[in-house]
Order: sequence, then C-alpha cells, then structure tokens
Amino acid sequence: MKIILWTELFWPSIGGIEVRCHALAKALIERGHSVTVVTSQGNHRLPDEDGIDGISIHRFGFLEALEKKNLDLFAGEIRRLGSLKAMLRPDIVHVMFTDPTVMFHWQTQGSSPVPTGIGIPIGIGGQNAGPDMLMGKTLAKADWVVAVSEAMLSDVRSMANIESKSSVIHNSVDKLDIVPEPLPFCPARLLCLGRLAREKGFDVTLDALAQIRSEFPGLTLVIAGDGGERSALMRQAGTLGLDDCVEFPGWVSPEDIPALINSCTAMIVPSRWREAFGNVALQAMQMGRPVIASNVGGLPEIVIDRLTGYLIPAENPGRLSDALRELMSDQVSAVKMGEKGRERAATQFQFSRYVDQHEQLYRRIIEQGPSRT
Repeated sequence: MKIILWTELFWPSIGGIEVRCHALAKALIERGHSVTVVTSQGNHRLPDEDGIDGISIHRFGFLEALEKKNLDLFAGEIRRLGSLKAMLRPDIVHVMFTDPTVMFHWQTQGSSPVPTGIGIPIGIGGQNAGPDMLMGKTLAKADWVVAVSEAMLSDVRSMANIESKSSVIHNSVDKLDIVPEPLPFCPARLLCLGRLAREKGFDVTLDALAQIRSEFPGLTLVIAGDGGERSALMRQAGTLGLDDCVEFPGWVSPEDIPALINSCTAMIVPSRWREAFGNVALQAMQMGRPVIASNVGGLPEIVIDRLTGYLIPAENPGRLSDALRELMSDQVSAVKMGEKGRERAATQFQFSRYVDQHEQLYRRIIEQGPSRT
C-alpha cells in the first residue's frame, strides 16, 4: 500500500503522538508498504523534504498560513500538497486529527479523492461538531474514524452519526531490552510522568502524599515532565512541607522513560480530565509497575482495578492516599499487581497487533473506496 500518514508535527518533534506515528510508519515500511508523512513546519524552519528510517517526510507551512491568515500562503500550500498527492497517488491518507491542518487535505480532495481514515488520538471533549464546523465536516467526510479507546469512540459517536464507519485501535507498547527491576519499598519511590498541566492532576498527588508521608519514612515522589504548572507544583510542594521528598527532574526523553519507570515502585496517573488513552499507565505496566489511576476516559481500559493497580475517583486525594497506603503496606499484592500488569501489557497491547490492526483497517478503507460526501 502507498500510505500518507498526516500529523501536525513529526520528527524531530518527539511528543507522544509524534513518537507513535514514527513507530507505526517505520513498522509499515518494514512490512513492505510505502509511507510518506505529511506534516507542518512547526516552530523551527526545517527542510521541506526530509527522511528518517525510510520514511519520506514532506513539511508544509500549514500552521503558519492558518496563524497569519495568509491567503497567498494558504493557496500555495494547497497547490504544493495537490502536486505531492498527484505524484504519490496514495491508496489512503490517515490523518491524526489533532489540529485544523486537516482542512488542507479536504481542499485537495476534489480532483482525485483519496480514501481517508481519521484517527482520534486525543481527547475531544467540548469541541463543536456542528455541520459547519471543522470537526463536524471531518467526521462526515471521513471514510473511517478510529479512536484510541472505547471512551473516545463513545465521545466522537455522540457528535456525529458514524457508528457504521468507526472503531477502536488501542495504543500499544513495543518490546523493551531493559529488564524490570524488583519494586523498591525501602524506601518506596512513586512516579508521576507527563505534561505539567492542571488537567493531569499532579497537584492531587501532592495533597495525597502530604497525608501519608509520615507513615512511610524515606518515601519519595518524582514528578517528571515540564509545562505551565511546574512553578505552581513546586510552590505547592513547599507549602505542604514536601520539599525534601519531591523531585522535579524536568523533561525526560522517550528513550530514558523505561529506566525512570524501572527506578520506581508505582506509577500514579491522577488525571482530572478524560484521558484519551493513558500511555504512561501502559508503559508502567510493561515494566511490571502497579498503577494507581483516575477512573476517567480510557484509563479503565488499561488498568484493571485491584488486579493491575487501583482505579480511584478523580480529584480525590483522600482516596488516592488510601490506595497508596494499601499498596505500600502489602508488598506481596503490589508485586502481583505489577506482574499481572506486565502480562496484560504483553498480551493485550502488543505493538505487532497494533500494526496488524492498522494494516487490516487500511485495506478495508481502500476496498470500500473514497466517500463522495
């Protein structure tokens, strides 16, 4: 198959979506398919044409045209995209729908329509899906819509009549060379990992830690990542008297994440919004770590309560502190939860299965042909 994979940003950007798109594209090429990534320039001026791991990358000024409302640039990028499509003659375009650049795809569909799959890799709560809005138009025009969790599929189906052309492909984990270390308990070391934003709920973990720290001498919490809430979280830790037991190492590169998880006892995912999936929870399970997560969004599709960890109400430091107390007081159960989580990650969220499902979906979309909506 000749595949265009469309994402707002791509390598050398290394956010969660970019890393996942890179891995999928590389795996598809290894299976004999041709993959071209269409993406935006972003904040750094990069070559319009580039490549990595056999992936052909074409960068456009989509975001600049939209931000500056530059009609000449808009028209020029539409022409350049149309020429690229005419040259490649792709069998399918798979758009990771996270931003408005999808409108450039729709603007070039008229002369030679290409079957289009729309991926929903992030939460979409609160978006307007009216027929005149970009979300509504995109859902209506898509030949298929694929979400990363049943929770997100439910959300997107509530916005449009797409039951007959939508499904779920859960995210996955690839095999790691690193061997999981035994869970450390003397002292225990807890981990929160991700963008430091209010919706991630890391402030709830600090409140819960303040309730139990005297019961577990040497207990440490690592809040890894960067973002707008970093200063507020550091101030909160100081106000709660936690300066000596909370670490803020900053941004962690993807290749260093397994080792960081391997140094900790448990992962805490205290999100207060509907997580589309919960990649860090799955990464922790792969490393044999029990996970304490909010019972929101796609997280309950990963974490099984009291089997691979604990599911707790969002924004509830009391329930979080209870779960932490139970986890650290019963080391045998904690280790078993980690083992069950690792088994679940290996059997239910295999990367090869993830690639298989995309191949099958692409063939299905190509066979049915492009919509004329």
